Amino acid sequence: MRKSHPVRRAVLAGAATVSGIVLLLSLKPVSDPGAGSAAGGAAPPVAAQSPQGGRGAGAGTLTGDAAQTQYGPVQVRVTVSEGRVTGAEAVQAPKGGQSDRITADAVPRLNRAAVTAGTADIDAVSGATYTSAGYRKSLQSALDKAAAAAGPAGQESSGSGSGEGGRGAGGAGQGTQVLTGDAAQTQYGPVQVRVTVSGGRITGAEALQAPRGGRSDQVTADAVPRLNRAAVTAGTADIDAVSGATYTSAGYKQSLQSALDRAGG
Repeated sequence: MRKSHPVRRAVLAGAATVSGIVLLLSLKPVSDPGAGSAAGGAAPPVAAQSPQGGRGAGAGTLTGDAAQTQYGPVQVRVTVSEGRVTGAEAVQAPKGGQSDRITADAVPRLNRAAVTAGTADIDAVSGATYTSAGYRKSLQSALDKAAAAAGPAGQESSGSGSGEGGRGAGGAGQGTQVLTGDAAQTQYGPVQVRVTVSGGRITGAEALQAPRGGRSDQVTADAVPRLNRAAVTAGTADIDAVSGATYTSAGYKQSLQSALDRAGG
C-alpha cells in the first residue's frame, strides 16, 4: 500500500484550517437586537385623542345625552371641525327583534343626514319614527355641548327661567344662543320648540315636545320636520301651518315665538 507523503499531508491540513477560519468569519449572530424594527416592526400606533369640545384646533368629539324611546335609548356622538359637523354615529340605538333591522336601516341614513344638515333639523326615517325622534334629541344635545364649548357666549335659556337671554342677545356679534320656548298646549298634546340663534339668525329649530300616540305619531313625523325647516328659512314665527296638522302647527308657532322673544326677536 502506498503511504501518504508528509508534505502532501501538511498541505491538506493547512487548507482545511484556512477553510475553517473563513467559514467562522462569514457567520452572523443568530439574533440581532435591532432585527424587529429593521424588518418593519414599527412601534404600535398611539390612538388619537379627540378633545371633548375644546376650542384649540376647532375640532372635538361630543356625545349627546341618551334619549329614551319606546324601544330603547338612542345616543349620538358627533365630530365637529371648524364649526362644522364632519361625522355622526349612534352610540346607542334600539336592539333586539324587529328593532335590529330598523336600526340597521335607519341609523346610517340619520348619520348622513346629520352631517349634511349640520343641525338636528333632519327628517325622520320612514318606519323608524321613535328612533328618529330619539336620534334628533340626542344629536341636539351634542350640538348644544359643542356650542357651549365654543365660548362663553353659548348659553341656554329655558321657558321658565328669569335670565332669559336679554333682548339684544340675538344681535350680530353676540355669539350663539340656544333658547327654549314655553310649552304650548293643544287639543292633542303640548308642543315645545327649541331654537339655536347665531349672529341674529335662526340656525336650528326642533320640537322638544309634540303630540304622540295613535295617528298623532304620523302627523308629528310629517309636520314637525317641515315646521323646523320653515322656522330656519323664515327666521321668525310667521310660518305657514302644515296641511293636516293645524293644531300642531299653531302650538309650534306659539312656542317658537316664545323662544324668539327671549332672544330679543
